[in-house]
Amino acid sequence: MPTTTKTPSEITFKDFKDEILNDYRIAVTSRECSLLGRREVLTGKAKFGIFGDGKEIPQLAWAKVFKNGDFRSGYYRDQTFMMAIGKLTIEQFFAGLYAHTSIEADPMSAGRQMGGHFGTHSLDENGEWKNLTQQKNSSADISPTAGQMPRLLGLAQASKIYRNVSGIDTEKFSVKGNEIAWGTIGNASTSEGLFFETINAAGVLQVPMVINIWDDEYGISVHARHQTTKENISEILKGFQRDEDNKGYEILKVKGWDYTALVETYQKAEQIAREEHVPVMIHVVELTQPQGHSTSGSHERYKSKDRLDWEKDFDCIAQMKLWLINNEIATEEELDAITKHIKKEVREGKKAAWNAFLKPILAEKKQAIQLITAASQKSANQVFITKIINDLAEIQEPGRKDVISSCRKCLRYLVGEDFSEKTQLQNWINSYLDTVQPNYSSHLHSQSKWSAFNVSEVKPTYSDDAEQVDARLIIRDNFDYIFGNNPEALIFGEDSGNIGDVNQGLEGLQEKYGELRVADAGIREATILGQGIGMAMRGLRPIAEIQYLDYILYALQIMSDDLATLQYRTKGKQKAPLIVRTRGHRLEGIWHSGSQLGGIINLIRGIHVLVPRNMTKAAGFYNTLLESDEPALVIECLNGYRLKEKMPNNIGEFKTPIGVVETVKEGADITLVSYGSTLRMVAQTAKELQEVGIDAEVIDVQSLLPFDINHDIVKSLAKTNRLMVIDEDVPGGASAYILNEILNTQNGFQYLDSQPKTLTARPHRPAYGTDGDYFSKPSIEDIFEAVYEVMHEMNPADYPKLR
Repeated sequence: MPTTTKTPSEITFKDFKDEILNDYRIAVTSRECSLLGRREVLTGKAKFGIFGDGKEIPQLAWAKVFKNGDFRSGYYRDQTFMMAIGKLTIEQFFAGLYAHTSIEADPMSAGRQMGGHFGTHSLDENGEWKNLTQQKNSSADISPTAGQMPRLLGLAQASKIYRNVSGIDTEKFSVKGNEIAWGTIGNASTSEGLFFETINAAGVLQVPMVINIWDDEYGISVHARHQTTKENISEILKGFQRDEDNKGYEILKVKGWDYTALVETYQKAEQIAREEHVPVMIHVVELTQPQGHSTSGSHERYKSKDRLDWEKDFDCIAQMKLWLINNEIATEEELDAITKHIKKEVREGKKAAWNAFLKPILAEKKQAIQLITAASQKSANQVFITKIINDLAEIQEPGRKDVISSCRKCLRYLVGEDFSEKTQLQNWINSYLDTVQPNYSSHLHSQSKWSAFNVSEVKPTYSDDAEQVDARLIIRDNFDYIFGNNPEALIFGEDSGNIGDVNQGLEGLQEKYGELRVADAGIREATILGQGIGMAMRGLRPIAEIQYLDYILYALQIMSDDLATLQYRTKGKQKAPLIVRTRGHRLEGIWHSGSQLGGIINLIRGIHVLVPRNMTKAAGFYNTLLESDEPALVIECLNGYRLKEKMPNNIGEFKTPIGVVETVKEGADITLVSYGSTLRMVAQTAKELQEVGIDAEVIDVQSLLPFDINHDIVKSLAKTNRLMVIDEDVPGGASAYILNEILNTQNGFQYLDSQPKTLTARPHRPAYGTDGDYFSKPSIEDIFEAVYEVMHEMNPADYPKLR
């Protein structure tokens, strides 16, 4: 039942009436889904509900101008729009509400996100790109308010790249850059910094982006007077309005209950954005929210009687109904009949969705009861197991938790007993978990043939007379190869363009490849990340550069909530193979310490975190990642650009493997594990330890996420029986993560003859200067003495106490 628009020259009154009544049907269907959805939450069938009631009519007008190839980046009020473009059915709406784990039943997220979070499928079942120009696209929503804005910027910028950069294979991704990226946000969420950062960046970049601001005067229970200066977002953003002398936005304002004005406004916005490639802002005012913010509360608690009365009168569907009657397009009886029919349709759709959700679980429950009963009849603890059976049998609408929890509890009463029925129950539980768990845990990373794990290592090769060069030249020449051989690749960030980045790793490349492919960006880390996410979602291969690792904290929320979860929250139906380039380690000072990896690795699971010790390794990671379809963070060593490395003769072709450690020095007495700049200090210390008879094995982690997929470190422990992890993060940070991986994941504890040790920075941020670094982070002397102390504890006679 998608909405359509015909040109005036080809439309008859019947066509006109049919189109408008179809719009009305969609609006009423969406509203009835919201109303019935709330009841499903309040009766306990669904956990939480947040709906799009009150925003129906402007979304119909928007849907009329949304074309194949366009992208949406929105938030959890856009269900009417998704219905209007034919991407959300009644049953799918309720399947999402019930958290149905089938991607066919809930194509938005297979039950991984609460209802109201919408996305379309950019990938087929093999992880291959579909033709995005032949479908209407929605990037997968996230809940954090304004979190959709940075991604919106990148989705729009992709059209600019496709229109202006030659040589890219655009077949599946763009038709001459004519696509618009459409965003939605609530008026209260425009208070977020991400909104303002994105608005400013889009104005600077001049990209085809249209942002819809749904304004119902409230943000949760808080009125606009507490949210926005002048209580009017378009008023305070007037400075962004373009004029004859200055580029900027086209800013439009329209009432959300005025159907004809909305249609005209959206047609105007589309024409400007699509043809002129400039951003447009549509402030949709006088909207309502009939059920309040969500199922967690009632809006009667914070809205006055006058406001509630006004909302009833100016409800957008009620106003559309009046308009239809007053203009003799339909009678009240016709419209009431439509509503009656839709109410029935929504109830039937809800029932079908619930039955589809519950039916397989009921079958599993029946099977579980049969197995438990059979086992109980052979058990000495039958009376206790029978209670579990009865409790499960009484649950008329069980969840899978109820089924498997009951089975697992029964095993406690079967300990020490041995009969075939118990074995059958054990096997069923194991099989059930193997089958069901992936419904909740799959696709954190790519499962396609382009997984980074499928990219084979290619070692750098060297001529006999290979020159020792500043390491930055290896990075530079490797990027030169990348951009010369991959027209869809581009890089952008602070100082990345004109000066070739702060360490000259991009020297001369903007002049060679142009300002769109090697670009400077403002000081706005979150939207630099957003640019990368959006462009990667549209088939480009962006490299988003964050000048220093410390600054990534500005973008960490976007990385954590959006990029890291994308494949997971769409169950492999969307991807953004963005490479985030930065530099860190051994920086000096509180704000430039470059060491906060403990926090990063625990917040961005779903993104590879790579920590190469030199520029050759870093270049190899970039080459590997460009053959994969996964996002990654590459942290180059800041103090490594001027160090000398041999120039490989296969620049652009060698590849560093993901998740594989490297033994830098073999040894027999103790295994030393580190990464990045600290690794060089550990390697130097290992040489000094040999002078006192300690033969240390030195292992470079190279990749924190994923970590040592071949379990090579535990093989080292089997030889040395001692372990020390050294890094420059705070205590309990990355070193604790590494230690856990070695001891628990790899079961390395079984080979240890001494207590495993970690050597980290002090628990504070590093003080400034060379001395500040020395007394804040591990030094060569710290490493030497810590290793020596381990050997002293093992053999005090051969290794007398140092101090």
